[in-house]
Amino acid sequence: MSVKKISIITPSYNQVNFLKETVESVSSQLVDLESEHIIIDGGSTDGSVDFLKSTGNKVTWISEKDKGQADAVNKGIRLATGDIIGWLNSDDLYLPGALQAVADHFRDHPGCRWAYGRCIIIDTAGRERWKWITRYKNARLKHYTFEKLLRENFISQPAVFFRKDIFEEAGLLDLNLHYAMDYDLWLRFGKIAPAGVINKDLAGFRRHGASKSETGFRDQFFEQYAVARKYGPSFFNRAAHRFNIFKIITSYRLIGLFFRF
Repeated sequence: MSVKKISIITPSYNQVNFLKETVESVSSQLVDLESEHIIIDGGSTDGSVDFLKSTGNKVTWISEKDKGQADAVNKGIRLATGDIIGWLNSDDLYLPGALQAVADHFRDHPGCRWAYGRCIIIDTAGRERWKWITRYKNARLKHYTFEKLLRENFISQPAVFFRKDIFEEAGLLDLNLHYAMDYDLWLRFGKIAPAGVINKDLAGFRRHGASKSETGFRDQFFEQYAVARKYGPSFFNRAAHRFNIFKIITSYRLIGLFFRF
């Protein structure tokens, strides 16, 4: 299957402090095929719309009330004209060379329907932090299996890319999920086709005090467990997933004790 165009979808709501860096991380990519950046803003009131108006032809955007992050991503993918889709939240960013690495992977593996790469963690100022978490996730993502994904969501959402047709086959993001809509999508993808692995740092996931992953970090892991159970994991996989929840929540609590954002 050919690769002609990459579409990047960014859901956003009142994230003007990070949105410019996100847009620049996409528009500065040097890639030898067509690309588009679609931003779905949820009716921001913090100056985001004024910024979007200033971007010219860098992005395609709309600003209107929506039903949350999943709804915004669904809207963006419906509008996308690329055959490869990336989902980049408005406080995250792509690293230099990311989109070219993605294009090369899908060209070199024409049967690949979805793939993920590595993702670093950055702080509010864009500095790489918490490298021990990154090393752990990098070790886990080297070899993909669906069974391993049932035990733990080791895939970093900003570093995932997929063919539009597998999304159409898997179905829209679940609007009832607040945290684990991405994990649910990966599991649906995994039931259809195995993931490819791109051995490169593709994205930066930003941790900051107002992000959903910080304000509801405990709830997100229990929602992930509930999602995994929908896919019929074995007793061992259920037990392993619960152990991983305990391990990760304990680690996050230690981070909260000793580090500030």
